Amino acid sequence: MKTKLIILLILCSALSACKTLQDPYERPALPVSDSWSTVSAASDAPATAASEVPWQSYYKDERLRSVIELALKNNRDLRVALLNVERTQALYRIQSSELWPSVGAMASGEVTRVPDKASTTGTEYTYKQFSVNLGIASWEIDLFGRLRSLKESALEQYFATEQTACAAEDSLVSAVAAAYLTLAADSETLALARSSFETQQSSYDLIRRSRELGVASELDLSQALSQVEQARAVIATYTGRIASDRNSLELLVGAGISPDLLPDRLSAVAETPDVSAGLPSDVLLRRPDILAAEHSLKAANANIGAARAAFFPNISLTTAVGTASSDLMDLFQSGTGTWTFQPTIAVPLFAGGGLKANLDAAKVEREITVAQYEKAIQAAFADVNDALTLRATLVTRRTAEEALVTALSNAYRLSDARYKAGVDSYLAVLVAQRSLFSAQQSLISARLAEQLNRVTLYKVLGGGI
Repeated sequence: MKTKLIILLILCSALSACKTLQDPYERPALPVSDSWSTVSAASDAPATAASEVPWQSYYKDERLRSVIELALKNNRDLRVALLNVERTQALYRIQSSELWPSVGAMASGEVTRVPDKASTTGTEYTYKQFSVNLGIASWEIDLFGRLRSLKESALEQYFATEQTACAAEDSLVSAVAAAYLTLAADSETLALARSSFETQQSSYDLIRRSRELGVASELDLSQALSQVEQARAVIATYTGRIASDRNSLELLVGAGISPDLLPDRLSAVAETPDVSAGLPSDVLLRRPDILAAEHSLKAANANIGAARAAFFPNISLTTAVGTASSDLMDLFQSGTGTWTFQPTIAVPLFAGGGLKANLDAAKVEREITVAQYEKAIQAAFADVNDALTLRATLVTRRTAEEALVTALSNAYRLSDARYKAGVDSYLAVLVAQRSLFSAQQSLISARLAEQLNRVTLYKVLGGGI
């Protein structure tokens, strides 16, 4: 009998390996253009695809890489995302276990006193029964693929969560890089303001002494003092900004940052290389957020198979082999063997429309997931297009700002020389100083914008995967 049970279990396992009732999965067509915008394509220089460049190679500044590594170890949002992956993996294992029979052992004993009035013989007696069994408790034979559809859905949900964690990691890397560069730019602006303050203070002291000698006018002295106070105000502004930048960076990192890892100026941070835009079909389908959306779509498709299988009979099997005896000492003696074979078939006849409603809900859920998948692709396409379009304009802006700083530096030098020679008033020097300081600030902002655009472009093109 044991051999027959084993053969029966093998047969049931083979029958449960049939196909599921879910629709074959087909990836929806990309709801975007086959190429980026004209402006983006025109500015695209030959370079390596972003997906082929790990972040450790893309961010060439050693201190920045150290800060990113610190964030990957300590950021709490990323830690939650990774724990969600572990939780979803455990849920998948739970669902997978439903495909296999649950084998267990059970021992029981019963001693019952039967009074004479309840006895068929008219004499009281004591009934004893002891048993030990090994068997399967209500194993569902998955003939129509309900359990396997649920297993596939759980697996796709695990993959989606895994890709979501990858997207969270990529977002963290780019966020840390952006915060680091912003801190570097504000530190450089503060250094510029301090240098300007020292220059303005020296000019003011010189004019004050000249005024005491009756050479310089009161207007020149007031104008020089206005420059000093303006530089002092800029110093105070950027001192506060740097403190805020550092707090933001430490929040992203999730830990304190050693001062020797912090940047002192933007120009000292190694620039990132250029990356190729490629084609939308190659770039978008590699992004972890798009992959997560597609896995969610596959999970919704698998749920339809489970909903369809609910219309068909549910077959379960309970079996057990063991030994039973009225005497505990004879429990394992010859002639005490027992076995149980109990198949159950439940056929749905009427459920008040619940099964049909459940199938309709699964189909609608798939359509919702399709829309979400297409929305994710469209949003990703727009992100890439925006970053590519900005890339060309930011390069032009930075080049113009550099030329403007060079021109205004010459203008300031000439104005200062003419004032010291007594040719012009101090007002010309004042205007030149203000224009030069403003242009130097704008140049730092332009360089920061260009570097932040490279960080964004690397992320939206699927870099760091």
